[in-house]
Amino acid sequence: MTNQEPSSNPTTTTATANTTTGLIISKTEILQSFLSTSATNTHLSQDLRQIAASLSHNHSSVPYRSLRSIWSASDPLTRPDLSALLAGSQFILTSPKPRQKSEELKARLRKFEEAAERKAYKEMVKDITPQRDESEPFSSYKDQIGFGLHVALTMFTGYLVGYYTFRALFGHNVVMHAAGGILGLVVGMLVETLLFIIRASNQDRDRKTTFTASKIKKNQ
Repeated sequence: MTNQEPSSNPTTTTATANTTTGLIISKTEILQSFLSTSATNTHLSQDLRQIAASLSHNHSSVPYRSLRSIWSASDPLTRPDLSALLAGSQFILTSPKPRQKSEELKARLRKFEEAAERKAYKEMVKDITPQRDESEPFSSYKDQIGFGLHVALTMFTGYLVGYYTFRALFGHNVVMHAAGGILGLVVGMLVETLLFIIRASNQDRDRKTTFTASKIKKNQ
């Protein structure tokens, strides 16, 4: 007897590489009998006989690709019909292997979880802790610069108004002109200060009203 070379049959290579992958079917008595016979079938290659023996003794299920390779390489005159061979078998579904998360993905997920926890905490205490009022005076450099420019412009305007008013009243008296300018500057500064106090008082009253309303809503 002459055994077939394993490398001469491309079906053998396919069967060897796919003994545990692809479609899986349950083993029946017909399949068990066929595999047991195939394990000693000299018409098959050594690799296919080893696969048939392994599936016959060690497995309760059979990969369809391996079974099809063994059946295709068997003698057409002695092998059973494929439909009869598969009669009574059922598909066996296997769960896919869980996907491993990379360290970068784990780090990003931790950041998202921490951000979600901070957001949930803020939502939980928002009725207890007064929120920072974005309209608070001097809350940003832009507001500070704008207020400073506005005060400087008001004082300069007051100086000019006082200067030319005293110039019209006192003629060519330079000292009185300067005194009028200084008086106008002081008046402009006082007006700007008064307006600032009024705006700050209104904003403080609005904050207190908002906080009181939130507290009442929480108590309800």
